[in-house]
Amino acid sequence: MVDMRAFRDAVSGWAAGGPGGPASDLAVRVGVRTAVLVEGPSDREAVEALAARRGRDLAAEGVCVVSMGGAMSIGRYTELLGPPGLDLRLAGLCDVAEQRFYDRGLERARAPREDFFVCVSDLEDELIRALGTARVEEIVRAAGDLRAWQTFLRQPAQHARPRQQQLRRFLGTKKGRKIRYGRLLVEALAPEQTPAPLDDLLTSL
Repeated sequence: MVDMRAFRDAVSGWAAGGPGGPASDLAVRVGVRTAVLVEGPSDREAVEALAARRGRDLAAEGVCVVSMGGAMSIGRYTELLGPPGLDLRLAGLCDVAEQRFYDRGLERARAPREDFFVCVSDLEDELIRALGTARVEEIVRAAGDLRAWQTFLRQPAQHARPRQQQLRRFLGTKKGRKIRYGRLLVEALAPEQTPAPLDDLLTSL
């Protein structure tokens, strides 16, 4: 896992304008075959949590889940990791609003599109709908965030919003909270509740 993390860090440095040699060397040494491209670290946590629940060791399988820091980076990452660069197999998740950026980036990199799966709004929204708002509120309480949640609900801007939108917004109001709940929500899913985009992604790997 340490080596896979080192590869992911090397890719991030490369995407930011650093040298590509370290990422290329680590890809060979670690045996990376597939890069799963996701927008942010909360998505990465969710994918890795579901894989662990299913008894899969993605690193041992040569699969690295890469957080790109936003959908607009897809072109850069497909260029580096796809056919023009390391020529890894590419897969991933995207939000429906960002799908056009993914399509454009994959097309430019001459990379197949079939292993990218689309969330209706985003992965948090998919997970909240799958679990139901009452269950997500139970998870918030169990995680020790009840007071923060109650304070959030008292904000005037939240009064007219449906509960699902409130929960989705709450998860993004504090740094690190989306990452934490990316894992917690996945760990709470019953097998039949797994959102289709996440389920399809893991099945494709």
